This record gives sequence, C-alpha cells and structure tokens, in this order.
Amino acid sequence: MRFDVLTLLPELFEAPLAGGVLGRAVSSGAIELHLHNIRDFTSDKHRTVDDSPYGGGAGMVMKPEPITRALESVAGEGARPFVILTTPQGAPLTQSMAKTLSAKDRIVIICGRYEGVDERVRALADMEVSIGDYVLTGGELPALVIIDSVGRLCAGVLGSENSAKDDSFTDGLLEYPQYTRPEVFRGAKVPEVLTSGDHAGIERWRRRESLRRTFERRPDLLDAMGDIGLTDEDKLFIAELRKS
Repeated sequence: MRFDVLTLLPELFEAPLAGGVLGRAVSSGAIELHLHNIRDFTSDKHRTVDDSPYGGGAGMVMKPEPITRALESVAGEGARPFVILTTPQGAPLTQSMAKTLSAKDRIVIICGRYEGVDERVRALADMEVSIGDYVLTGGELPALVIIDSVGRLCAGVLGSENSAKDDSFTDGLLEYPQYTRPEVFRGAKVPEVLTSGDHAGIERWRRRESLRRTFERRPDLLDAMGDIGLTDEDKLFIAELRKS
C-alpha cells in the first residue's frame, strides 16, 4: 500500500509515523508514505496557496491551482490513485470503510486548511472523509487517522493476520473485555472462564460480553445491524439484556 499526502505541513507526519506499528511497516516496506508540500506547486514568489473567498466572509480558502498541480504531478502516468479529501462534510470514517480502502494499491490524501478548499477541488476526489462531527485546524490529523486505520489492515503490517479479526466494529459490535496477568489485581479477578481452558466456553463468553458492551455503550450499532449477523442465541441474549 502506498500513501501520498498533499499537505501544507508535512512535518506534522514525521514523528507520529516514525515509531510503533506503522513506523515498522514503513521501515519494512509494507507501507510506502510520500509527503508532498502543496507550496512546492505554486507559481508565484510568495508561494501563495490561499485567497479570500468570493462573496466575502471570514478566513481564507485554499486555491485550486496548487492542489491540482500537486495531484497531477503525484498521480504520474500509471494507474490513477484513489483520491481522498479530508473534510468535516465527508462520509464518517468507519471500520468497514477502512477495510475497503485497505484493498487499494495507492491512496492520495488531500489535506485542507483554513476555511477549506475551493469547491472545484472536490471534483478531484473519489471520496470525502470525516473523522467526526467536529472541526479541526486542518486535515493533517484526519489524514493520520486514515493512514493508521487503513494501514494496519494491510498485509504484513500487524504481527498476525488474526490480530484485527476481533477488533471493535469489525463485525458491527464493540470488542469484548481483555485481561492479562496478574490474575488478581487490587481485588479484581479475571473472569474464571478465561482461565478454565474451555475454548468453547471462552468464545461464548467473549461473544456475550461483546453483545453486552455494545448494548450498554453503543445500542445504535445493534439497531443498525438488525438481525444480520446475529444468531438465535445472540438474539435471546439481547432480549435478556433488554429485560434487565
């Protein structure tokens, strides 16, 4: 997987992607990351990337020319990359979306700043993505979130192919509780089933706790699932939760 990021602040990406899982993935070549400063594609001596909005109003708007030149330069002559524009107006980033994007060979992310980008830049993007219903100072943090959520699902990034299998949202539910040593910590004991060696019992407990946690914290996810992906046993357990 290759990521190309068009940004005014490439330095914001260096430290977050220098260590951890993604840092190792970049070092090993499992992920390629290329940062492109949009100012390098301006045509005036001041390297101007923004201007005041037509119709008036506060703030500045990113000009279309430098972004377009940057994208055309980065795209090159090969197969056109998949282009994402980070914006609060975009589709919410979900685990399902991250999984779909992880199948792409190459993704270009355009990071907006100021009051946003000229509306004509939107025509360059295949998808507009938001990481939540709030506004940030720029698109760099959303780009990092996209790279992390998508990159970790790419082959060779996580230590095991099964590492992401039980992640929250993968099957529409929140993940079950996790425990490690010591078995007792300040009076709180690990559930006995997890130390029983009963693998079937452990799987049943994890499924139920995943359902319970989703019911308690994100009931909207269960509503969205309907009956899809739920067994008869799941439905009976949810019914019990609703009664309690």
